[in-house]
Amino acid sequence: MKKSDLYNELLNIYQHHGWRIRTALLRPETVAELNASAGDLLQSITIKDSPIDALWFSRPSHQQREAWELRLLSETQYALFETFEVDETEEQREEMRQEMEARLREYVLQG
Repeated sequence: MKKSDLYNELLNIYQHHGWRIRTALLRPETVAELNASAGDLLQSITIKDSPIDALWFSRPSHQQREAWELRLLSETQYALFETFEVDETEEQREEMRQEMEARLREYVLQG
């Protein structure tokens, strides 16, 4: 499956369930492919250069928490999930998101 088709499919599934795309971790060749097939796919989000392809989504969760999911941009379904308490600082949240990115990189690159 082409990355652009997979990207659109994941975006539609997550949006249907109330998730909002936040950031994309993408290899340079994936960015080029997505821009070539439909240049507007990446317009509204932050793109981070990465050795893996993954998408960050978030949505409100129970008890004023916020749920975040890091989904591998692959036909293989794999994601990491975390909820954040309302009183956690943005620095604490970013630290956890960076740890999740590291775990996903390790999974992909050593798997």
